[in-house]
Amino acid sequence: MAGLWRTYLRLLEKHPWKTQVISTATLMSMGDALAQVYIEGKKKDYDIIRTARFFFFGTIYVGPALRTWYLTMERIFGASRNTALLKVAADQGCFAPAFLSTFIAGMEFLRGGKLTEIKNKIKQDFVPVLITNYKIWPAVQICNFYLVPFHLRILVVNITALGWNTYLAWMSEQQD
Repeated sequence: MAGLWRTYLRLLEKHPWKTQVISTATLMSMGDALAQVYIEGKKKDYDIIRTARFFFFGTIYVGPALRTWYLTMERIFGASRNTALLKVAADQGCFAPAFLSTFIAGMEFLRGGKLTEIKNKIKQDFVPVLITNYKIWPAVQICNFYLVPFHLRILVVNITALGWNTYLAWMSEQQD
């Protein structure tokens, strides 16, 4: 396990963007797999295409968005621990609503949803998902911004997001 951690840290230092994007996509697809198998009970009719959608979306949107957002916050607020509350306020007031609406829309689009279906999905899911977000992420992020070194923050988010992605995967597949 220690060897795996050292390898991850070496990759993170050498290729931060790629490492964070691949970590994000991998943990997103794992969240979907957990949702399918343990929440939805789909052991026999497991949908590998659905899991691939999560990996794809993590690669093209979520990973790059997180990396860009964290770099932007560091540039705006600086690296001081004293800015942790400002970062949480920006993260939860600006990034979370925009990210979640884009996540809902993007996953519905990748599932083949038409524009009216995408709008309906956002209308149906956005508020409940945002409320659930506010029950989890502010506490995680205050610890993350106050205690965790910058280069490991996306990993903390990704590990926490394994459970969050399981919820999002389940929620995004719920029909009207």
